[in-house]
Amino acid sequence: MKCFYLKSQLRLKAFRAADELVANYYRALSRAISKPLVDIPLMAIDLEMTGLNAQFDQILSIGMVPIHNGMLQLKDADYRLVSIEGSVGDSAAIHGIVDDQLKAAISAKEAMHWFLEKTKGHVLVAHHAPLDLCFLKAEILRCLGEKMNFVSIDTMSIERSRILRQHEVIKEGSLRLDACRRRYGLPIYAAHNAAVDALSCGELLLAQMASIAGAEELTLVDLLR
Repeated sequence: MKCFYLKSQLRLKAFRAADELVANYYRALSRAISKPLVDIPLMAIDLEMTGLNAQFDQILSIGMVPIHNGMLQLKDADYRLVSIEGSVGDSAAIHGIVDDQLKAAISAKEAMHWFLEKTKGHVLVAHHAPLDLCFLKAEILRCLGEKMNFVSIDTMSIERSRILRQHEVIKEGSLRLDACRRRYGLPIYAAHNAAVDALSCGELLLAQMASIAGAEELTLVDLLR
């Protein structure tokens, strides 16, 4: 029932969208979620930002790695730096991106066009998805004038539910991406940027799916939060 509702909403949004790129995004996603989970194209994504407030802070970079048929498609991984207004300031200490690197960055509008084209027909996957999606929605509204909706799987939410089902206490920091990966025996990558974190998130999702039931038995609705 939830999947049917999603498809209906996506078709309605495609009909109402003024921007053809956005309309095509919704149409492709509507077709994708009609398939069994193992056949639905997924796209692990990660963003680096100047801060955590989507109304004031800006997107600095976007990384993505497709997941098709339960396998990470590393050859199709992609990454873009995004130009911003002003300086990265003290946020460089967190993400490692400095002002000089942004000289070759694409504009925010170009980045949103690129993102929608690359992720068209894919369900998004992110760790703490609401934060990344909030920034993407705000930027798409600014650049394209469209109120965007995404269908996404949040690996942090999946892990929180798993821990609570086991009647364990959620300790501070236990839902961070690296902490979640350790519980599945996944390696911790030393260098972090949006592309590496997208890969880390995609690997975590596949481990979570295998732990829950295996891709053959799961449905998309089982993973949506």
